[in-house]
Amino acid sequence: MRLSWVVVVPAKGNPGGKSRLGALPERAALAEAFALDTVSVALGSPRVLGVFVVTGDVALGAALELLGAVIVPEARGADRAGAPSEDPLNAAIRQGAAAARASFPDAPLAVVTGDLPALRATDLTKTLDLAAAYALAMVPDAAGTGTTALLVRSGLPPALLFGPGSRAAHEAAGYVPLEVAARSTIRRDVDTAEDLDVAHGLGLGPYSRAVLQEPVGPAPQ
Repeated sequence: MRLSWVVVVPAKGNPGGKSRLGALPERAALAEAFALDTVSVALGSPRVLGVFVVTGDVALGAALELLGAVIVPEARGADRAGAPSEDPLNAAIRQGAAAARASFPDAPLAVVTGDLPALRATDLTKTLDLAAAYALAMVPDAAGTGTTALLVRSGLPPALLFGPGSRAAHEAAGYVPLEVAARSTIRRDVDTAEDLDVAHGLGLGPYSRAVLQEPVGPAPQ
């Protein structure tokens, strides 16, 4: 079954993004580049109707808007909907999902993390096609303990549980883990320098390559 999806991407941006990349001098710029590469690829998938990015970084939001994304300014503190104790990442995703649903009330919804710099449009498209068979689905990260995507065929996500151990938490909430190949780029989020090395081997997107001062070619397909 082939469906057309709306995608939500949370993007922390600079300077708070990717603290686990440690002392890499390009860390802040890479956090922004990861989001730009992820969103540009999502916009290039033939199954994607639109991409909604939730961010509190005005400069990053402007750059993502130029790519064609819809920017949802992240609510903070007392302005945040939902439980006051909710993790900020999950609260941001909830905000983006509500905005996406308001614009596309009948489209299935995919939440994709904004740190997939090696993502290929073909891998995203295959994942969306697999998810069409399930009411609730998820993509585990390469380590098998986290989550890089949640996919909901109708309505809003019943649970958003990103963070340590999120795969088990999402499975317990009813999401079905999709049988996506371990090497698929949609499973390769980047949190550490070691993750970056793996993503580099798969082929980084043009924005990340530019930050690392490597030759920049066309966006991944």
